[in-house]
Amino acid sequence: MSDLHVLSVVPEIYPLVKTGGLADVAGALPLALAPEGIRTTSLVPAYPAVRAALGQPQAEHVQPDLFGGPVRLLRGTVAGLDILAIDAPHLYDRFGNPYVGPDGRDWGDNALRFAALARIGADVATGSVPGLRPDILHAHDWQAGLAPAYLTYRGGPRPGTVMTVHNLAFQGQFPAGLLGTLGLPAEAYNIGGVEYYQSIGYLKAGLALADRITTVSPSYAAEITTPEGGMGMDGLLRVRAHALFGILNGIDETVWDPATDPHLVAPFSRDRLEARTANKAALQARLGLAPDRRALLLGVVSRLTWQKGLDLLLDALPHLLGFDLQLALLGSGDRALEAGFAAAAAAHPGRIGVVLGYDESLAHQIQAGADALLVPSRFEPCGLTQLCALRYGALPVVARVGGLADTVIDANEAALAAGTGTGVQFAPPSREMLEAAILRLAALWADQPTWQRLQRSAMDSDVSWRRPAARYATLYRALRDERRT
Repeated sequence: MSDLHVLSVVPEIYPLVKTGGLADVAGALPLALAPEGIRTTSLVPAYPAVRAALGQPQAEHVQPDLFGGPVRLLRGTVAGLDILAIDAPHLYDRFGNPYVGPDGRDWGDNALRFAALARIGADVATGSVPGLRPDILHAHDWQAGLAPAYLTYRGGPRPGTVMTVHNLAFQGQFPAGLLGTLGLPAEAYNIGGVEYYQSIGYLKAGLALADRITTVSPSYAAEITTPEGGMGMDGLLRVRAHALFGILNGIDETVWDPATDPHLVAPFSRDRLEARTANKAALQARLGLAPDRRALLLGVVSRLTWQKGLDLLLDALPHLLGFDLQLALLGSGDRALEAGFAAAAAAHPGRIGVVLGYDESLAHQIQAGADALLVPSRFEPCGLTQLCALRYGALPVVARVGGLADTVIDANEAALAAGTGTGVQFAPPSREMLEAAILRLAALWADQPTWQRLQRSAMDSDVSWRRPAARYATLYRALRDERRT
């Protein structure tokens, strides 16, 4: 029985539309909150894939004109998720990436597209849909950041508001001249409102005006209050530190379960680790790697960007190839990095296999077939790929930043003696330290009994949403009760 209702305002949600970890969180958290007595309705743009998944939805609400065209709200249930989709063809009827056009550039009207998401979120939160009046509006990332602003400046009764930062590097800044077009009053354009370096800051607005701010790991919550990690927002976040909470992400353990995963050639568990060998052989075959079970196979599932530290790995390859290592990489992003890894694969057939793009099935196969997973990020709010790696017994090699530091226990001497290590950490994020971490990993690989103990320890890690969901439930209820007093 639900005693609290949350409106989750998100620009993407798995399994309907996904470009990264935000979609995974948006899709998994509502399901994890249900046992906590929390009902969630997820508001998302009705991109073509979303409309197709909804089938024949019920039209809940009609608005004759918003930013140049009519808007309907479509309601349905997909994969156990209560979905409210904003059907506005002039804004969202575009195939492919929801943020970027075919030319690789941001859609020119993104300011309006995501202001519409936030504005409709504020409307729903204050009762525009009969029978739907949530206790909490939970906005995710810059695309929903104006929702607390719309609620603040329209006045009147409103629910509590939570703003979650999944990655502070993406902030959503647009020209100040759009203020009137967006339907925001002149008084909103000030340092305590939406103004940010002489522009309108969508994320900044949410951080300044939401009742609570969360981000996706305790370490990242601390990092973003510093000049080094604050991306220009550190001053604001220090002022609002009393309202800032770091809550680790989890993963959906039904989607990521090596014992039942349909993408694998052989299911396995911590008690049947020998079955991983078949998955390693299948991965090697799929990516054209030499069929050598003794080679240490490193996996990467990542955006290819500076943030993710993949340039460090590319620079380290000449040194690492002097050892008995293989690399299986899946990702896309920076064109120079894509070209660099493609060239490395062409130059070293049988040693390096690269697939540019994203393939959900291959992502699961890399987690199940790789011996270790590399995550050399320069900063990482939480990271989900290392959580999947822990679940699948692919030992994570991670930079000691953000959520990576919070979720992976370094297999140092003390941890090995205590039987608590789950991977390898290194700091600072540099080519030299990454090389040293992989060499330390190779030494662990040479001792197979120790390696298997580390695998079992990793697979024993609680990477579920249970504890995070309980923390969100506590935060929501405290905020609801505060608003009632």
